[in-house]
Amino acid sequence: MLGKKVQDAINEQIRNELYSGYLYLSMSAYFEANNLPGFAHWMRVQAEEEQEHALKFFDFVHDRGGRVTLKAIEQPAAEWDSPLAVFEHTLEHEQKVTSLIHQLYALALTEKDYATQVTLQWFVDEQVEEEKSATEIVETLKLAGAKGQALVMMGRALGQRGKD
Repeated sequence: MLGKKVQDAINEQIRNELYSGYLYLSMSAYFEANNLPGFAHWMRVQAEEEQEHALKFFDFVHDRGGRVTLKAIEQPAAEWDSPLAVFEHTLEHEQKVTSLIHQLYALALTEKDYATQVTLQWFVDEQVEEEKSATEIVETLKLAGAKGQALVMMGRALGQRGKD
């Protein structure tokens, strides 16, 4: 049985994961509006991944005999100054999510909830990948600059995500 403190914290994390998906979908829309379809595709795949994360938590709560209570999701930003600004926001957001996952893990430790700790280890590992990916794109965009052939080539590369 899932304890109330952990259940409430996971319900909050479900909201956070759904917001992440909503944010990345907004970023995808921004890229589509700016004729950067490869970047848009990458963000759309990212949005779908965040939805999967929310559902992982959703199923976990039910598997443990808990109750999911969905909370309101705030409206995400819709405009950025550049592709670099979008991915800097992405990195910042992923760092925040990492912090939230770590807080949830600390709560599971305090509550001696071993099943939640095991489940959260997957998310801890996932956040390492998320931050690494965002950091690599930020650094590449800094090298490529805001316009030109390098940006187009990068967009093509990002557009291949999930197609391999």
